Amino acid sequence: MEIRVLKYFLAVAREMSISAAADTLHITQPTLSRQIMDLEKELGAQLIVRSSKRLSLTPDGMRLKKRAEEIISLADKTAAEFSSGVSHIGGDVYIGGGETDAMRMLVRIAAQLHDEHSDVHFHIYSGDSDDITDKLDKGIFDFGVFVESADVRKYEYIRLPSVDKWGILMRADSPLAAKAYIEPEDLRSLPLIVSRQSLTSRDIPKWLGRDFDDLNVVATYNLLYNASLMADEGLGYVLCLDKIIRTNEEKTLTFRPLKSDMEVHLDIVWKKHQVFSKAAELFLQRLREKYEK
Repeated sequence: MEIRVLKYFLAVAREMSISAAADTLHITQPTLSRQIMDLEKELGAQLIVRSSKRLSLTPDGMRLKKRAEEIISLADKTAAEFSSGVSHIGGDVYIGGGETDAMRMLVRIAAQLHDEHSDVHFHIYSGDSDDITDKLDKGIFDFGVFVESADVRKYEYIRLPSVDKWGILMRADSPLAAKAYIEPEDLRSLPLIVSRQSLTSRDIPKWLGRDFDDLNVVATYNLLYNASLMADEGLGYVLCLDKIIRTNEEKTLTFRPLKSDMEVHLDIVWKKHQVFSKAAELFLQRLREKYEK
């Protein structure tokens, strides 16, 4: 299975048309069709359903699309690591993490490093802990940022000197906005919007005195910006971490912390025995100098 053919397959999956994909790849349509059929024969699976109007991917095609994206991303990352000279500092640093204000600490180091070495580039990906763990373990990410409830025992890590607090993001005209903090009984009948991250927390159900199944959860979210739109439109109250949505600028929304001593610590992690690019190695060195005690 060649990288070139996987790129051909991804072009077809993106365009959903052999002719359109052939145009973008600058090859002939018969050549592309033959390459895709050879790939199907090699894998022993039908990848594409062909019709007179539009192509579609089979379940095996969808699985290969995901794997091909990962393979090509890792191949491109590896090629980039070897593209610079021995003494030249350049390349890409890949960081995955959930939405948290602690990312600002990493961005400050990234900005300083880029000022010194303009050929160092950073790629930040937002996702939940399962997604970040998967890409970190496959070598697609160099670093991941996890809340402390995640299992970091199989990684090397540095605990960041930053603490997040749980609370409720809501419309500023909500009756709860008049309170200084939110208590468990305030949430028992409210329509709640919760993240997958909060659903895995052990501390929040303990504070609430009940499981999420016993609450009125009307929606879930992955990115807090989208959840803030739900709150702004009156769908419900968002359970989230503080300092992500700037409520001082969003006049229609406000944040109130939970009445609790719960604090969420953040760790930046990387695989044990990880072989880094020069850019990622230098980034880690700066992290250690700044935050490792």
